[in-house]
Amino acid sequence: MTSTRRPVLAVTLGDPAGIGPEIVARTLADPATSELGNGIAVGDAAVLRRAVEVCGLDVEVNAVGSVAEARFAPGRIDILDLGIAGGDLEWGTVSAVAGRSAIAAIEEATRAAVARDVDGVVTAPINKEAIWAAGAKHLGHTEMLGELTGAAHFDTMFVVRGLKIFFTTRHVSLRKALDQITEERVGDSIRHAVTALRVFGHDAPRLGVAAVNPHGGENGHFGDEEITALRPAVEKAAAEGLDVTGPVPADSVFHQGLQGRFDGVLSHFHDQGHIPAKTVDFDGTVSVTVGLPILRTSVDHGTAFDIAGTGQASPGTMAAAFRAGVEFSGSADRIRETYGSGA
Repeated sequence: MTSTRRPVLAVTLGDPAGIGPEIVARTLADPATSELGNGIAVGDAAVLRRAVEVCGLDVEVNAVGSVAEARFAPGRIDILDLGIAGGDLEWGTVSAVAGRSAIAAIEEATRAAVARDVDGVVTAPINKEAIWAAGAKHLGHTEMLGELTGAAHFDTMFVVRGLKIFFTTRHVSLRKALDQITEERVGDSIRHAVTALRVFGHDAPRLGVAAVNPHGGENGHFGDEEITALRPAVEKAAAEGLDVTGPVPADSVFHQGLQGRFDGVLSHFHDQGHIPAKTVDFDGTVSVTVGLPILRTSVDHGTAFDIAGTGQASPGTMAAAFRAGVEFSGSADRIRETYGSGA
């Protein structure tokens, strides 16, 4: 990939029965998108064509067999056509066919990124039931991408208004998440977060670590996770030379980050990081998978089966994910160098 041309991003359609094809169509048909970079859709051309129709877009869908065949011309959306799902697939319905199409799109886009045919991958939402019906054993996108790229460790990084948010635990119950908040796990999460901040453009990253309990636990009166796990992990990381602060009460650490005190914030359970990000800017919150040897950005919402096929879905989150892909494409070499060994 050269620095003299606009980045090329592979954009998957997601579940063809959900809103993914519609928000991809609207995003790639928008001249504002093509001014930033070149997007090539990955999925079924028949599915994209009906999405274009329900959205009332005046664009041509051009099926291609490789990225090299794409021309990125005005008024046209190029798509790597998989030929799996047809235009008669029922909207808003879980099916194995839709799951196979979604899986194949992820696989094809990942191959293109690994081969450096594209600078990164932008993903539309998939339906877990559909990919399981198609035989997938993965919990979702991230785990699938980890296996496809051979990544040994991967994390989710949210980006909202420049602030990057990380997670010590992911998709587990709050009760289980609290059990997983140990000094060792928090310490590892701090180091992974700082590495990601460096990879994504911060030469001297500053990380704030959120507290878990109200008021940061009030010296153990409201809980002792800050004493037994968080503070020791922060102190050890600071002794290693990392610019890390905490634990900072969760009701202020995100605000401080958005005000510029921190480049990133380490949250400890799913909603602790999701709620502030999506409250500040729901459509502008982008998910980035760190730890993969390729760049991957994504919307952070589901397939919205209830409105699929109506043309009502807002493309705001997909447009934001595409913009983030363009922005972070300059880090592609650092991503490969840092995570390419599978470490």
